[in-house]
Parts: sequence; structure tokens; C-alpha cells
Amino acid sequence: MKRKSKSQPLKICLLTYRGNPTCGGQGVYIKHLSKALSDLGHEVDVLSGPPYPHLDAKVHLHRLPSLDLYNSEHPFRVKKVSALANPLNAYEFLSMCTGRFPEPYTFGVRAYNYLQRHKNKYDIVHDNQCLAYGIGKIAQHIVPTIATIHHPITVDRQEEFKSATTRKGIRKVKRWYSFIRMQKEVARQLSHIVTVSECSKVDIAEEFSIPSSRFRVVPNGINKEFFYPVHNASRPENSIIVTNSADTPLKGLRYLLEAVALIRKTQPLKLTVIGEPKKNGIIKKLVADLAIEDIVRFTGRIANEEFAGYYSNATIAVVPSLYEGFGLPAAEAMACGVPLISTSGGALPEVVGDAGIIVPPADAASLAREITFLFNHPEQRKKLAKAGIERVDSIFNWSKAAGDMVDVYREAIHDYRGN
Repeated sequence: MKRKSKSQPLKICLLTYRGNPTCGGQGVYIKHLSKALSDLGHEVDVLSGPPYPHLDAKVHLHRLPSLDLYNSEHPFRVKKVSALANPLNAYEFLSMCTGRFPEPYTFGVRAYNYLQRHKNKYDIVHDNQCLAYGIGKIAQHIVPTIATIHHPITVDRQEEFKSATTRKGIRKVKRWYSFIRMQKEVARQLSHIVTVSECSKVDIAEEFSIPSSRFRVVPNGINKEFFYPVHNASRPENSIIVTNSADTPLKGLRYLLEAVALIRKTQPLKLTVIGEPKKNGIIKKLVADLAIEDIVRFTGRIANEEFAGYYSNATIAVVPSLYEGFGLPAAEAMACGVPLISTSGGALPEVVGDAGIIVPPADAASLAREITFLFNHPEQRKKLAKAGIERVDSIFNWSKAAGDMVDVYREAIHDYRGN
């Protein structure tokens, strides 16, 4: 294949085993990176399993159907029993029945089969933390392939183990995270790995036993279409907002709830949680046990267009995570001009810099103290809000991220061909 000059557009294939932006960071990442790459003049295709991403009109979507067993509208059910006649579908269903998470593996098989049929169509394949055996085969036999690893999933597993209180619960965590072994093996086969922070680079290199020389750090951007300052006449007093996967222990919501219970002893306040806890989950129980149902509101899922409005009606934002590989909610809050308190978990200090207040993770008393401080010091809130907007504008934009990513693509292509 003829080598392309640095000025020639690339044909890029992005892989994501689930892509809907409402399903989490994977879909957000693919949506905005694909658009930014396309805006730079590159030809971008996305291969995705369901739920499918919402993409810019210039980006081509290729659907790789699965059983979609984790769809909230029909969880753990097969739409058509006849689909199980396919051996890969049967494996996917039976693995789910035993408590495992088969989506990364089965997506990898489907992606490999697709790219075998279209092997001459792309200059580079970019995997979004699937790291399945099929992705490894693509890298070895079909086309230059890199991967983004947002943070070491082993950290999630550790926190789940801490939260498991029975032998049955521990076995359940082990089965669910059994795919990590595969991801480690495949990651070690790749010549170039992108991650979103220096903290993640260090942690992934250690957890996955990969030389740090293989990593390139490309921070995420923020979508200014949805996250921007809304200039209200005034913000309400003593109102906190948090964007949170409520029942995921790693997100640390329990410590913010405990802090809220401490603060209400001395002054009134309200907490808005963008998200929805499980009906009989630990968060619902904790809210009841702390007797704070009257001041905690869960919004459920909201549209992207609503975020700026919610942030504009908060006095401060809090990111209570125990660990973040990047910390998108922190950057989004800063983009909206909301004074921010964040833990020091993972990469959050990298993202926040001096534009927010940093507290230790899993420390409700420290959260309560700093929240109270900002409630009572409006001038400090103004200072942090201004610093946050300036920091996001200068560092976290998708155009810069896409440009840096193209440099990684060209490097990987060059090394793959041995030039």
C-alpha cells in the first residue's frame, strides 16, 4: 500500500461495542471524536454494536447487531429465539446466563469478520476499550490498530469486591469481570495505546503490565454545544448538583450523601443527582437511612440539551468519585461556569487543576467542610467559576484532541509498515 503523506486524509475505522451516548462515556467519546476527525477532513466510519451511537451526518455508521441483552427495555431477554441458532449468539446468551459479560468478546468476533471482508478500506482501526481477541487479530493480520483505554477496569473490579458482602456476591463480581484477562492479553499486543490522562497512563501501564513507551496521552474534549454558561440573574443558594452513576461504588455518591446529611444539621441545602438509582439498591436505602429524602432529587435520564439548564440552577457542582481515568463530569461542570469541588481520585486533579477545590476521596467530612465553605463565600465561587471556564476553553476541546489523535494514527501506520 502506498504510504500517505501527512497532508493526505486518512480512512479511519472507529470501533465501539456499544455506542449510544446515553449509555455512558463510550458513546460520548465516539460521537465527538468521530465528528472532530471528520471536520479535519478525514473519512470516518464507526462500527458499533447496539445501542447504536448518534453520529454527525458526515460519519458513516455500520451496525454490527448483537442480542442487545442489556437493553433497559428488554433486559436479559432475546427478541427472537431463532437468533440463538447462530453459534455466536448462543454463546453470548449462555455467557450472560452464567453472570458473565460477553459483549466485548462477541463484538470483537463480529468486527474481525467485517474487517476481513473490507480489509483494504481503511488506513487505521481505532478500538474504544473493547480489547477483544478479535481486535487483536485485526491488529495482527488486517490493518494497523490502536486502542483507547480510558482507565484500568481493574479499579472498578476492586471497588466492586469491596462492596460485595457475601461469598455469592464475590463470585458474581469475579464472573462479571472475567473479560479483564482477555483485555490485558490484547492490550499487550498493540503497539500504540491512547489514554486520556497521565494518571491513567501510569495506572494502566502498571495494572496491564505494558511499557509506558507504548502510551500516548490525548485528553478528551468538551462539547460546548451542550455544556456552556447560562447567564441567569442569580443562582439559587445552597444547591448542589452531581452527575452520577448512582449505584456504581467507584462514583462515590454515598460519601456526598453522607456529607449532605452532615451539612443539613447546620444549614438548609438541596442536592440534585443527574441519574437514577436502582429501586432497591444501596443508594435508595442510604438516602432513607440518612433521612434526607426531602432534600435529594434524582432526575433520571435527561437530554443533552438540558444539562446547561440544570447546571445553571446549582450553587456548586461536586464530583465525589473514588477514581476517574479522566473525569468528564468535572470538565463539563467547569464548562458551564459552576464552582467545582472534586476528589483527588485518579486523574481528577489533572482535569481540575487550580480551577476547583480538591478533597480526598471517600471522605464525607472533607466534602461537607468545603461545600459549607463555598456556600458561605460567594466571591470564591465567582473566582472558581471563571477559572473553570478558562481552563476548559484552553485545554479540553475536541478539535485539538482529533489533531493529536491523527498524529498517533500516522505514527502507528508508519511503525506497522516498518518504515
